[in-house]
Amino acid sequence: MRRPLSFLIPLLALAAAALLPLVSGPYPLAVARSVLTYMALAISWDMLLRSGQISFGIAGFFGLGAYAAALSVLRGGMSPILSILFAGVFAGAVALILGLVILRLRAVYFSITTLALAEIFRVIIQNWSDFTGGPEGLVLPKLIFNGESKSLYWLVLAAVVIACAASTMFEKSRIRLALSAIRNNEQSAAASGIGIFKYLLVAFVVSSFIQGIVGGIQLQGYGFASPDAVFDSNYTLLPLAMALLGGIHGTPGPVIGALLLGIAAEFLKLHIPYGHLVVYGIIIVLVILFMPQGLYGLLRSRRHAVAPVAENRVDAGAWGK
Repeated sequence: MRRPLSFLIPLLALAAAALLPLVSGPYPLAVARSVLTYMALAISWDMLLRSGQISFGIAGFFGLGAYAAALSVLRGGMSPILSILFAGVFAGAVALILGLVILRLRAVYFSITTLALAEIFRVIIQNWSDFTGGPEGLVLPKLIFNGESKSLYWLVLAAVVIACAASTMFEKSRIRLALSAIRNNEQSAAASGIGIFKYLLVAFVVSSFIQGIVGGIQLQGYGFASPDAVFDSNYTLLPLAMALLGGIHGTPGPVIGALLLGIAAEFLKLHIPYGHLVVYGIIIVLVILFMPQGLYGLLRSRRHAVAPVAENRVDAGAWGK
């Protein structure tokens, strides 16, 4: 029964998400778009985390995607849909080039480098005024789908589906085994013949590609990009907190965390306009200290603890007969 349910539940969830615009107004859809945006970013962050590499560069590649989409439309005359795809390709290409160097770093050195790269991207775009618009940013002549809320929602949902599909591929293929081996013991993985650098590069490029696509969709949905807006620390802290809250090293955890924390984030922004980032930080610290497996990991551990008890009861009944 478990295997059919593992396919049925995601399909039902996707169907419910796809039908949401038919029963919701503009404001709920705007909140849902925000939640789905962060959900896709959280899933992409977790994909690289499965190798043991912690990236703080989500906002960097998200911002690159936003500017790539904007410039491809304004300077290259590209269609809005193609500009989103170009945003993902551009972010992935930058990740490929940079990954050849920075993926040789480990632990805190890699994390600090990705954080620095996000700031470097922001400074370059802010100072390249003639091409990028500088601190004032860029404005598109019109929004994709003319700003129609239902179509914009479905576009963001498509990005989440892409992120979930890539994450599931990582889970169901031998990439999962390779990344888990690298995370657990890199020396043993190398001794077993696993191409460590190759798999790290694949995870880094794919996660950056997704982040670039999400940035492109965000740009096309709002029609505006500025260095301070698209490289905002929110796009790093909130996806990270969502993945940690829901549970890392898998697709369900970031999805659950995004739903819970995404809705809570909307509430916090209304009631604590300048303090919600502090709340995110507190959540991260509390989860790491007291619930390192996240909510999904906690549920799984309890379910596995109950299963042997049920089996023992069945065995006892059989012996009684």
